[in-house]
Amino acid sequence: MTGDRPSWAPESIDLDRPNAARIYDYLLGGAANFEQDRVFAEKLLEVMPLARAAARLNRAFLRRAVRFCLDSGIRQFVDVGSGIPTAGNVHEIAQEVDPSARVLYVDNEPVAVTHSELLLKDNPNARAVRGDLTDPEPVLAAPLIDFSQPVAVLMVAVLHFIPDTAHPHEAVARYVSAMAPGSFLVLSHGVENPTLEGREEVGRLYQKSSNPGVSRTPDDIARFFEGLEFVEPGLVWTPEWRPDSPEDVGEHPEASLVFAGVARKP
Repeated sequence: MTGDRPSWAPESIDLDRPNAARIYDYLLGGAANFEQDRVFAEKLLEVMPLARAAARLNRAFLRRAVRFCLDSGIRQFVDVGSGIPTAGNVHEIAQEVDPSARVLYVDNEPVAVTHSELLLKDNPNARAVRGDLTDPEPVLAAPLIDFSQPVAVLMVAVLHFIPDTAHPHEAVARYVSAMAPGSFLVLSHGVENPTLEGREEVGRLYQKSSNPGVSRTPDDIARFFEGLEFVEPGLVWTPEWRPDSPEDVGEHPEASLVFAGVARKP
């Protein structure tokens, strides 16, 4: 596998072990992934065919949430666990409305950061940094974003890769405490579903990846929003969050597998 390393792939990454950001990129139709990621993703789709549609519904939620924040006057965005750049990135959406909008992408996956840096090299109002959601202080101190002014902090489809032993609720609370009044938290998270077909097989697959997943109950997910005021319609399945049309929700929104919500800091 080493001989197949692309010129843009950092030497520090293990090409032989699937990674959640690169798997997600493949599910969304991106090209910043490796053979092991594609093999993993195809096995995932065999046991849970809903996974590709769920990834795209989650991405669509991100776009709608960013537009909502823009309509609410937000001009700063911090995308924590941003993953690998694909069409409809936060900065594309935000800067189409206001070219001066500032966007900071944060990820601990070297490929995600490398691709983001290449994408943003000529964009003075957007940048990418290597960082970890569970270590908030370097992110909060990063240049470009002024946390004394309203900001939207996005944690989209990332927290379900952080185990309770890493104290994710405490980490999110630290970000919230640093946010100015009028800021928003945008979050989506896989939902625990004991009856979901293929659930155990998916769990076993991810145990072999570099990002073992963890599912949480709706109550556990709601705890991430403590101290904040939910924007209507609250915590719902991704296609149910302010859909562009009723048809976008479909008859089975639970097939999206992911809960999503946006909340404002009073």
